This record gives sequence, C-alpha cells and structure tokens, in this order.
Amino acid sequence: MRFLLLIFIIIPLMEMLLLFEVAGTIGGFSTLVMVVLTAVIGVQILKRQGLSTLSRANQRLQSGELPAQEIVEGMLLAGAGALLLTPGFITDCLGFIFLTDLLRRPIARRVIRSGAVKAMGSKGNSAGFQFWSSSSGSPSHASQPDHGNVYEGEFSEDEFSQIAPRDSKSPSGDENSRL
Repeated sequence: MRFLLLIFIIIPLMEMLLLFEVAGTIGGFSTLVMVVLTAVIGVQILKRQGLSTLSRANQRLQSGELPAQEIVEGMLLAGAGALLLTPGFITDCLGFIFLTDLLRRPIARRVIRSGAVKAMGSKGNSAGFQFWSSSSGSPSHASQPDHGNVYEGEFSEDEFSQIAPRDSKSPSGDENSRL
C-alpha cells in the first residue's frame, strides 16, 4: 500500500519537474503541443492495437482455446491508454511501451507465467481471471494452486421456500430433531 502511495506522489512530481525543464528549454506552448500530440497519436495507435487484440481473442475463443494472452494484453492496453492520456513524458513513455507489440507480448507472457493471474473456467463457459495478492509478495506463494472445491448450481426463491423448517414432529417421533 505504501508503494502505491509513493508511486502516486513521486511520479507526478517527476512529471512536473520534467515538464518544467522541457518548457524552459523549448517553450511552454511547444511543450503543451507535444503533450497533446503524444496523447492523440497514442489513442490512435491504441484503437488499432485494441481491435487487433480483440480479433485474436475472438479467433482463440472460436477455436475453443482460452485467450489468456490476449486478455492480459487487453489489460495492458487499457493501462497504456490511461498512461497516454495522463499529461507528461514519463507516463507517455510507459504507455508507448505497453502499446508496442514487441514489448507488450513478452510482458503479458511474463505476467501469466508469474502466477499473478490465474485462469479459471470450464469447457464451454467463458473464462474468468483472478488476480492473486499475497502478503509476502513472492510469486511462488501467489502461484500456489487453490485446492478448494467449486460447486456450480442454480438458485430460486421458490425452491428455497420448500426447504423450510418443520413445525410438526419429525418422522422419528423426536420433537427436538428439527432442521
């Protein structure tokens, strides 16, 4: 938690310092144009990459495969979009890293292998993803499989009302044996 707090304090301060330095060197208006231009270019590339990733995910689903790689890439693309729309050069660099195919795909593979994302699902059902967080922060602890049982079923109020506690004596004749 403290790590996130530091990131949300340090990164904006570094962004402001860098923007001031660039504005002092090339001028404030030129700096503003560059920041807006990187956001516009990034959003255009993001659209193209997002549609490409979505079509690859659909192809995998059509062939019966789990599109884990594409889902993680989609999350990275969403993060890239947020970083590109945040004014600043540092966040733009990080956003373009997540936007570039040559860098995003290995990052997504590494995230999947690290155990930070666990795929869940069954045949014919859409897959869900669960993110692991461990108190120790170690990937080996986070990637241990869950050995709990999963039960699927349906529930309706009509069926539940039929399973009400009995008001009369039980079939065994004992008045104290109720549900």
